[in-house]
Amino acid sequence: MKNNLFTAEDFKEGQILLFDKPLGWTSFQLVNKVRWLIRKSCGIKKIKVGHAGTLDPLASGLLIICTGKFTKRIIELQGQEKEYTGTFTLGSTTPSYDLETEIDQTFPTDHISKDDLQKATEKFKGEIEQIPPVFSALKKDGKRLYEYARKGEEVKIQSRKVNINGFEVETKDFPLVNFRVVCSKGTYIRSLAQDFGQELNSGAHLSALKRTRIGGYKVGKSLDIESFEKLLPSRENKPA
Repeated sequence: MKNNLFTAEDFKEGQILLFDKPLGWTSFQLVNKVRWLIRKSCGIKKIKVGHAGTLDPLASGLLIICTGKFTKRIIELQGQEKEYTGTFTLGSTTPSYDLETEIDQTFPTDHISKDDLQKATEKFKGEIEQIPPVFSALKKDGKRLYEYARKGEEVKIQSRKVNINGFEVETKDFPLVNFRVVCSKGTYIRSLAQDFGQELNSGAHLSALKRTRIGGYKVGKSLDIESFEKLLPSRENKPA
């Protein structure tokens, strides 16, 4: 990342900015905050700003934000391989497959061995069929899936092919299962949690998630908002 101050021209020409999205923020909120800071500090009225791949509010980690002419690279960046770490909680499920909704069912876990867990991870490596969560922003018939879900309306969701290039688990805090997943664009880690629990003849939901990498970009090289502000010029000029 850049160590000296950015200029208005830098942002207009295009920047790829790496942020560690805070837990509880939407991706849209972070983009809006970055856009506002750029406009305020650089004295410009308009600047293109967008992100390359949504993170849920309950997830933290790497969010790539592009500015100016580099917003044309968003589709390219979205298509790159992703890496996540986090935690599945075995023995219970939720309608959203994560902590957005309350636990709706509980299941036994005492039959699950370490060998079972390792065998289950192998089932999800390579190209798999995955059904996205009904609590998601995907659209069906012009409406977001979560709009149907929040109204209690049933909706048929088509499965789709995704690639799991790496899947590792460790279980020192069982029934919490810590994981690392390397996957293709469009993979829902919440759905992986749900399917993982079913494969173990139990249930599971996603209880923590952090995106650690997109392609060659790593969260360890990212900024928080406070650090980003320090890289911005302090200007008294009126907007151009």
